[in-house]
Amino acid sequence: MRITGFVLLLFAVLLSPSLLRGQVTLMASNDTSQVVLIKHADRLRYEKKDSATELQMLAGHVFLQQENTRFYCDSAIIDRKTGIVEAFGKVHINDADSIHTYSDYLIYYSDTRKAFLKKNVKLTDGKGVLTTNDLEYDTDTKIGIYTNGGKVVRDKTVLTSQEATYYGDMKDVYFKHNVKMRDPQYDLDTDSLLYNTDSQIATFITQTHIKADSGRRDVVTSEGYYDLKNKNAKFGRRPIIKDGSTVVTGEEVGFDDVTGESYARGNAVFRDTAQGISILANDLKASKKSNTIQATQHPLMIIQQEKDSIYVTADTLYSARLTDMKGFQRTFLPGDNQGEVSDSLRVDSSTQPITIDATDTTNRNRYIQAYHHVRIFSDSLQAVCDSLFYSGVDSVFRLFQNPIAWANGSQVTGDTLYLYTLNKKPKRIQVYENALVINQTHEGYFNQLKGNTINGYFIDGNMDYIRANGSAESIYYAQDEDSAYAGVNRSTANIIDMYFSRQELNRVVFRSEVNGKMSPFRQVNHDEMRLRGFMWQDNRRPKTKFELFEDPTPAE
Repeated sequence: MRITGFVLLLFAVLLSPSLLRGQVTLMASNDTSQVVLIKHADRLRYEKKDSATELQMLAGHVFLQQENTRFYCDSAIIDRKTGIVEAFGKVHINDADSIHTYSDYLIYYSDTRKAFLKKNVKLTDGKGVLTTNDLEYDTDTKIGIYTNGGKVVRDKTVLTSQEATYYGDMKDVYFKHNVKMRDPQYDLDTDSLLYNTDSQIATFITQTHIKADSGRRDVVTSEGYYDLKNKNAKFGRRPIIKDGSTVVTGEEVGFDDVTGESYARGNAVFRDTAQGISILANDLKASKKSNTIQATQHPLMIIQQEKDSIYVTADTLYSARLTDMKGFQRTFLPGDNQGEVSDSLRVDSSTQPITIDATDTTNRNRYIQAYHHVRIFSDSLQAVCDSLFYSGVDSVFRLFQNPIAWANGSQVTGDTLYLYTLNKKPKRIQVYENALVINQTHEGYFNQLKGNTINGYFIDGNMDYIRANGSAESIYYAQDEDSAYAGVNRSTANIIDMYFSRQELNRVVFRSEVNGKMSPFRQVNHDEMRLRGFMWQDNRRPKTKFELFEDPTPAE
């Protein structure tokens, strides 16, 4: 009876609910945080192999807990001496109801609170899902690490890498080695990347290559971030952004895909390789929706040519589509004060009507405006004014407010000045009202031509001849074959033409209603040989392209 009673008592103890909901405590410590509680198991078996090994074997709906961390699995083995838990089948770690981790196999060290999971590992914080085959997870710091490849999925964004560290409290994942991010709008490749599963912000910490818009936009950067939720980005350390034929770089570049706005700051450079136009500035702003670009803080525009590029600088440079301009109704009509555009945009009466519509995406459908302290330099022509308008549809530079142009040693001034170009080379110059051309032949000696309007014509970028029309006046220093001065001619006529040879004034032709006289050279007071409005301003002429980076000389 005693033996039978003892056996029954032992059987009852082994199956008692209090034992199945018992605890495992490390023998070497009294820290209660290192206690693993057995909350439930369908079956339990106890085995003591030696003095150093005591095992509890649990099976069927196993439920363990250490403080706020819960463990679920099909079966488990607990070493009571070391506090090591080994779990098998449908392993699930619920870490304070904030992070859930799943796997087929687990080894858990209750003293350090580190879990090592293998096979079909999945970790989720409710925002993103991390999957891998091997994961080290610290339930204390909520940090997970994989080193044998894995990925994180957040909505339609997929991030893969060889290694990664997940910081549960901050929702950050630090990816390393062969990092790839795939999104419906972006493909990203890099060696290291920081990604937040909550904010969906990807932070770049090493050279990163991004392709967007079906490969149309290409970004190379080493610093910055992209906000996948709000669709905006900022890049640092001189990123390079290619979008079709355009290339943009700067110390800092950013864009917003929702608004279509973008910017580049700090030695920014915009290049359109298709149109041969570059813009340099410390501040560039662009709008993809309105197709505009604005450059401030010492902007410089370069219109590239094979031999003689055109450089334009001002306080502000602005470019947009002609068909978006207020008052533009798709057609330039010839003639003064005619057509559907303002008088400032009139074209030469010898041209034919030029038609353009909003579907035209070429450089023809663009205009460029420059405001304040405008300066233009090319080897063949230089100019200054206060404002400028350039139209791609007719390739005409329109200079307003005290414009001055220099070509072949001649200075051209007037109320308004138009420079016509062909294939980006000067073709013709037209001056309206108070037009005056001054050509210095020697210190203190000036050939001068004045008229209501003046037209100058170029050949191969060099001045060929100039015509003054309407109440024309001239002062002309005549020279003989040895370039010795023979006299000074002062005349008026309805039309006066000046012809150039080898970039020097060669002859003057007077047409209709001519009146004038030739004075001997030595009898002339050269200081009085000045037409009304005369002002020689060669000190304002940009003599090299490098002078465009200096402060302009103020008008006298």
